[in-house]
Amino acid sequence: MGIHLPSMILHAKQVLKFQSRNQLHVPKGHIAVYVGETKKTRFVVPISYLNHPCFLDLLGQAEEEFGFNHPVGGLTIPCDKDAFIDLTS
Repeated sequence: MGIHLPSMILHAKQVLKFQSRNQLHVPKGHIAVYVGETKKTRFVVPISYLNHPCFLDLLGQAEEEFGFNHPVGGLTIPCDKDAFIDLTS
């Protein structure tokens, strides 16, 4: 009998796996975001995160800081990388 991880932990592992590959392709049902205050790190997250209230707060902060002109060309979220990983897990 194995131990089953909750789905949120599996999603967090998936986010980290996509981030570590540093791939250009974004799988269907996902979105690429850049996270970090000085050095930007690319994460690929499921689009279902866009409905989560905490993620919506981050998007609001991004809108206030960058508007629609993001410095790295993609959606940039102005928060600490570790805080983003905590939020997505």
